[in-house]
Amino acid sequence: MSAYQRWELNSFDEPVGANLPGAEDVSPVNLPTAEELELIQKQAYQEGYATGYHDGKTTAQTDAERIGQILRGLEEAMAQLDQQVAQEVGDLAIEIARKMISQALIVKPELILPIVRDAMNSLPVSGHHPHLLLNPEDAVLVRSYLETELSHLGYKIIDDIRIQRGGCRIENANTELDATMETRWKMIVAAIGREDGWLE
Repeated sequence: MSAYQRWELNSFDEPVGANLPGAEDVSPVNLPTAEELELIQKQAYQEGYATGYHDGKTTAQTDAERIGQILRGLEEAMAQLDQQVAQEVGDLAIEIARKMISQALIVKPELILPIVRDAMNSLPVSGHHPHLLLNPEDAVLVRSYLETELSHLGYKIIDDIRIQRGGCRIENANTELDATMETRWKMIVAAIGREDGWLE
């Protein structure tokens, strides 16, 4: 067995580890003062604020761009909806007009008379004897009201089942005037930029 060394209890006044080997090489620990702690806290706060401000600004810009995209998409959707609604309203208006005209001709068949007169006035005056083609039911009405006038102008009334009620066609050797419902309707809807046919 090797030699032993006697151990004695150190004094309580000596610093811990003072008698340990290498204790003389340990530097005393310098704790920061209250002013230094306050300065460290301020620097940390400023750095944190700057970082948070930058990150917040970047996030706000990203959010603003996202909101802008959403609003643009909403505007496009609204524009498409407006166009769709306008198209549907236009379709509805045309359908209502078509039904009203059809009903008006049934309730008041004498509406054919001003149509025939307008067609006659639109035809250039010529020495040829024109033919007035009418639906058989309209032809009965026109003969009872306008036969004398038509005879005086040399018109001959011809029944034509291919012509729908409310329209007529005038033909002579040189000219043909189409005042059928289909043709007149196409002219009306074309004036508002549509191509809806009379029978659809």
